[in-house]
This record gives sequence, C-alpha cells and structure tokens, in this order.
Amino acid sequence: MKYLLLKHYRGGPAPAVDYPTMDQWAPEDVDAHIQYMRDFATKLEKSGEFVEMQALSPEGAFVRHDGEGRPAVTDGPFAETKDLIAGWYVIDVESWDRAVEVAGELSAAPGPGGEPILEWLEVRPFYTELPSAGE
Repeated sequence: MKYLLLKHYRGGPAPAVDYPTMDQWAPEDVDAHIQYMRDFATKLEKSGEFVEMQALSPEGAFVRHDGEGRPAVTDGPFAETKDLIAGWYVIDVESWDRAVEVAGELSAAPGPGGEPILEWLEVRPFYTELPSAGE
C-alpha cells in the first residue's frame, strides 16, 4: 500500500515545538536537517519502502481555466493557506500502522541546535483503484 507523507510549511495542528522557520535557522542546522532527510530516504530504500521524495519551494502560483487560451494566474501560494506543502515522501509499506511509524520517525528530523522539530506530517493513502461516482 502506498502512502503520501506531506510536510507543510505551516498549517495543521499546533506545533509541539515552536521553532523559527527554516530561513531563520543557522546554515549548519539547515544542512543537518537536509542530511537527515536524505539519510531517512536511504534507510527506506534499503528496506524496500521508499518510492520518492521531493522538496518544494514556497514560490508558486494558483492557475485555473479562464476561457480558451486564457488561464487565470494569481500570486500565491498565500501565507494564510493551510495547504502550503514543503515537500513529500511516497512510501510503499505493508500497513497503515507502518506508515504512521515511518511518519513518526521522520517527524523527529533535527531543527535548530539539533533538537528534533517534532513536526506534524500528514499521512494519506493512495487509492488502490479510483473510486466510482457513487462513492
């Protein structure tokens, strides 16, 4: 079963640790955090549970259809949105419980001073088949 582990810039439940945003961290703390993410992916690769991971920049825009040849574009994403995604992991594990276990471990990535940031991660299962209109 595949699961998406979403890392958010902001939003979700109140943080367990009130840490500054990553752009305010010391460079060595950012490097340690990124290295933890890479090492975590390597660990999941060795167990056969890794599918992919990506980090996203906070820059972007919202786009929608606004007539033929005229997609509407607006500045964004906006800081007040709950869904500002920082990145994700896709994992392929045997159960929901294992997905939660993996997310819990990833939540302990180091932050300022090397302390675990204890961030909330959103865990979402992929559909194994698309739902019908009646579901």
